[in-house]
Amino acid sequence: QVQLVESGGGLAQPGGSLRLSCAASGSISSIYCMRWYRQVPGQQREFVAQIMSAGSTTYSNSVKGRFTVSRDNATNTSYLQMNSLRPEDTAVYYCRALTMRGDYWGQGTQVTVSS
Repeated sequence: QVQLVESGGGLAQPGGSLRLSCAASGSISSIYCMRWYRQVPGQQREFVAQIMSAGSTTYSNSVKGRFTVSRDNATNTSYLQMNSLRPEDTAVYYCRALTMRGDYWGQGTQVTVSS
């Protein structure tokens, strides 16, 4: 079992920045990939970024060049640094941990980009 707790959401102005955190606990050694998604009410959950255990990263085209995903193995935390935020980045952001025995989701954190 893996437990994920997210934090760092809030209100940002267009062009601003926020950093989301996803702290993992439990069977953390089994995690081979951490992913970030976002969801707007009434729409499907959208892939944002991922980081593999070896450190390779992948981004959706909509955030490439603006968002950076990272992980701190010492604290078992994944981060999503979001820069140059746009109103269309407004959503609930979720982290997801992939393991060989299944995958786990965080509770989500609201990000609102508005002036």
